[in-house]
Amino acid sequence: MSMVVRRIRYAVLVSFFVGAGVAQTGPGKDIGNGAGDIGKGTAKGAGKAAKGAAEGARDLVTLHPVGAAESVGKGAAGAGKDLTVGTAKGTGKIVKGVGKAFKKIF
Repeated sequence: MSMVVRRIRYAVLVSFFVGAGVAQTGPGKDIGNGAGDIGKGTAKGAGKAAKGAAEGARDLVTLHPVGAAESVGKGAAGAGKDLTVGTAKGTGKIVKGVGKAFKKIF
């Protein structure tokens, strides 16, 4: 076998084993990622609520009351969705991490 072929085979083999180790995360990382997802969902929700309130205020000032109500409602709905999604994803990751921690103990 030539030297080039051996190096290619070695590189493929090393990348396979390195890639296999990256896929697994520890319980602490899962719990931390879950908390981060909850925080991101809350921040995105607050941003959408603020954007909806600002657009609603703008519409109200420009004498468009229907548009104002629509903007505020859209902002509230977007905030609720982002908050719910972030909380659900984060809670799922936290539960997964706690399960891994219990698995290590027992």
